[in-house]
Amino acid sequence: MRKLIIQIIFLLFLIPLFAFSQPKNVILMIGDGMGLSQSYAAYTTNKGSLNMFKMPITGFSKTHCADRYITDSGAGATALAIGEKANYESIGLDSLWKEHPSLIKLAKLKGLSTGIISTCDLTHATPAAFVANVKHRKMQQEIALSYLEENVDVFIGGGKDNFVSKKRKDKLSLIDSLMKKGYNILYSIDEVVSFKADKNKINRVAGLLYDKHPPIASKRNDMLCKSLSTTLNLLSENEKGFFLMLEGSQIDFESHLHNFDNMVEEVLDFDKAVGLALEFAKRDSNTLVIVIADHETGGLTIKDGNISKGEASGKWASLNHTGVMVPVYAFGVGAENFSGVMDNTDVFKKIKTLLEL
Repeated sequence: MRKLIIQIIFLLFLIPLFAFSQPKNVILMIGDGMGLSQSYAAYTTNKGSLNMFKMPITGFSKTHCADRYITDSGAGATALAIGEKANYESIGLDSLWKEHPSLIKLAKLKGLSTGIISTCDLTHATPAAFVANVKHRKMQQEIALSYLEENVDVFIGGGKDNFVSKKRKDKLSLIDSLMKKGYNILYSIDEVVSFKADKNKINRVAGLLYDKHPPIASKRNDMLCKSLSTTLNLLSENEKGFFLMLEGSQIDFESHLHNFDNMVEEVLDFDKAVGLALEFAKRDSNTLVIVIADHETGGLTIKDGNISKGEASGKWASLNHTGVMVPVYAFGVGAENFSGVMDNTDVFKKIKTLLEL
């Protein structure tokens, strides 16, 4: 009995310590358009296995934006990036059009390394919210200029057209500008995989792998995991820590198109990267991994399925985004802060506090 009492007292002592534990690194993983049905469809098709479902802390996030109940990715990602409700389709601005620094910018100010990986154009809504402050998500050439501010040490995705002079209205070569700032420009996933850091200098990488959006998951040659592996190797060289945002963009694309099978492939591709992030966090023991969506797309429901056979079928209610809450999964140091129902702006606030930005 005495031993049991001692153990209880010991646990009571540890609980507050864990509640205030702070990670050195944060990996924020956004499955664009990924509601619970998208995740569960992938879990079922994968015969009862999904890395994000193994994460011990779960919660839900409210996704509405400042001026509409149904958000878009610009306002949804902005809430996660700057902690403010934004107007529909705006980037990095609050409801009064005021600029706020993103988690990427705040992390850089503190001396942390930073990264962005996306399976879409790097000037598309979600990555844009972490680098730019513009009134509309379609201002993609202006968004591309924001990458010259050197807040992002490593960024990998599509959208090369917005960085080359012949495709820009102002005829500026942002690639030349990035090179002058010390960025290594990589044009293929093979170059990303083979890139080796120079320990005698700062290793900045701009991976402009496709002219526009990358292709679907089955044609990307494992781009997401390969990019994540290289990026983690580079960012973890900083003893102060890092902040990384990774987006599985095309879950949303395929949900808009009601392509159930392609959507499942995109979730599984994203979840494979989640598994890689979790492996890193377990080895490092000082990393927080958060998986979330900016909104749900398509109003998907699961009509039928068979887990043992890996079969599932769904029905779509909308061609657009919906207003349902989206799941949040967390693992690692500080993960306990992400349980329960929260606003999407709370995710920013929790990360900001944990990293002391």
